[in-house]
Amino acid sequence: MLLLKECSSELVPFLYRLLNASLSAGVVPAAFKSAYICPLLKKADLDTADAKNYRPISNLTVLSKLLEKLVAGQLINYLSVYKLLPHRQSAYRAFRSIAGLMSDILLALECSTPVT
Repeated sequence: MLLLKECSSELVPFLYRLLNASLSAGVVPAAFKSAYICPLLKKADLDTADAKNYRPISNLTVLSKLLEKLVAGQLINYLSVYKLLPHRQSAYRAFRSIAGLMSDILLALECSTPVT
């Protein structure tokens, strides 16, 4: 990652063309589909010799994550422009949170008349 940051000015034109070509063709390069799988112990007190006590963690490549962010950004923008997202949806949306939703629900409950 540090190498990418240090060489970003040289890499950006190449990455721009590569990712745009992928999006234009609607194809994800095979190299982007591979992940590094690392076993992670589920709990610290479990037996490290038993394979059942591990869960696999898949780490995607930086380019895979970059393409994913580009696609997600374009999709969210499209859905927002055409008002296709529910107003109360907080997942995958900037400046929206479950806390805000809970606050609205509690406020509505406080303002409503009690049911008898």
